[in-house]
Amino acid sequence: QVQLVESGGGLVQAGGSLRLSCAASGTIFSFNAMGWYRQAPGNQRELVALISSGGKTNYADSVKGRFTISRDNAKNTVYLQMNSLKPEDTAVYYCKGARDPLRDGTVYVYWGQGTQVTVSS
Repeated sequence: QVQLVESGGGLVQAGGSLRLSCAASGTIFSFNAMGWYRQAPGNQRELVALISSGGKTNYADSVKGRFTISRDNAKNTVYLQMNSLKPEDTAVYYCKGARDPLRDGTVYVYWGQGTQVTVSS
């Protein structure tokens, strides 16, 4: 019954900012890693940013310096602060969570439904 729900998408002018949120529900377990991916029409879904349970982050080169991923473990929520947005950032943004509850290599992956981000020029 685990579910990830994204919010915060919308329409913004180039150079503007948005903050996406992804809240996990239906479980008391935390995700070992969470991330944001995006997919534009006709394109493959691509990694935007990752964050571990310990706070280690990784970013796609295209967003490095502009986007910041963070998480609140107590709230089981991950955020993506997007600054200096460009039209090329237009896509559906998806939240992903992964956990290995028994620490045995069996990883469970969950995806949100996505939230649309549109950046106008």
